[in-house]
Amino acid sequence: MALSKVWVFVETDESGALIPLSKELLTKARDLADTVEAFYAGDGATVAEAVGAYGATAVNATGDLGDKLGGAPAGAALAAASGDVAAIIGGTTYDARDAFAVAAVKTGKPVISNCTSLDVDGDALVTEVPVFGGEKIVKTKFTSGGPQLVLVRPKSYEASESGGGAASVNAVDVPGDAPAATVLSTHVEEREGPQLDSSPIVVSGGRGLGDPEKFEEYIETLGKKLGAATGATRAIVDAGWVPYAKQVGQTGKVVKPDVYIAVGISGATQHLVGMKGSKNIIAINKDPEAPIFSVADLGIVGDVHKVLPALIEALEGK
Repeated sequence: MALSKVWVFVETDESGALIPLSKELLTKARDLADTVEAFYAGDGATVAEAVGAYGATAVNATGDLGDKLGGAPAGAALAAASGDVAAIIGGTTYDARDAFAVAAVKTGKPVISNCTSLDVDGDALVTEVPVFGGEKIVKTKFTSGGPQLVLVRPKSYEASESGGGAASVNAVDVPGDAPAATVLSTHVEEREGPQLDSSPIVVSGGRGLGDPEKFEEYIETLGKKLGAATGATRAIVDAGWVPYAKQVGQTGKVVKPDVYIAVGISGATQHLVGMKGSKNIIAINKDPEAPIFSVADLGIVGDVHKVLPALIEALEGK
C-alpha cells in the first residue's frame, strides 16, 4: 500500500542544478506514494524540468527569497501548505534541517532524521536510523497523521529518472510571521578535480600516514594517478592536516564509490559509517587486527610508507 501524496524538499547547487541527494529522494518517493511532488525554496520554474524527470508531477515553490536565508521561511511555508500531504522527505543538509525544524514546531509533528531506509506500513512511514556509529538500527513507525517529516542520509538510494515531463509549478505563500535571517555575504568553497560525493574512486588517508606532508605526497598523488577524489578521517581533519570538506564519516560526507582505498585508517565506527557502503573497499594498514579489514574486500597488511610509494611507482611506470 502506498501513501496518497509525498512531497520531496529539493535543493540546488550554486549552478542551479538539482543536487544528487534530491534526485535520490525523488526516486525513492516514487516507491512510497501514489503522487510525488517537489517543494522548492526558490523559483519553481528553474527546477520544473529536473524534478519532473525524476517523477514529480508538480513543484510547490516559494518564489525567490532574495537575500533571506532559506531554511526558516521554507519551513514555515512547508507547514502552512502541507495540510493534505502524507509525508515530507528531505535530505540531511543544512537548509533542510533548518526548514524541517521550523516545520516541526509549526505543525507539532516530530522529525525523524538521519534515516537510511524508508518503507510504508498502511498509511504510515517506517524509518530505519543507524545509532552508536552504525552498530545498531532503530526502526520507527509514525503513529500520527501527516505530514510525517523525515530527513534521509545521502547515498541511501540510487537515483534514476522516470521519463516524466516538466512538473507544473504551484506558488506557495511564505507566512508573514516566518522567521528569517538576512544573508550578508556568501563564500563558495573552491572545488576542483573529482568530488567526494560523485567520484567513482575515492582515496582516503588516516592517522597512519604519520604526518601532514604524507597526505599530499601519498593520498593526493595516488588520487591524481587514479583520477580519484581524496578523503580523510575525522582525526586528521581535527588535527588540521586537511580541510573539513574532505572528511568522510558520520559527521562528514557519506560516500559510495565503486572503489574506496583506505590508507592508514584503522576503521573507527565513525569513519566506517561514511564509507562501508562502497562497492569495493581496499584497506592498507600495518595492523592485521585493524577494524577496517572487517569491511574490506581486499586487505594489504603492510607499512603505508612502503606500500604507497611502490604503488605510485608502479602506476607511473604504466
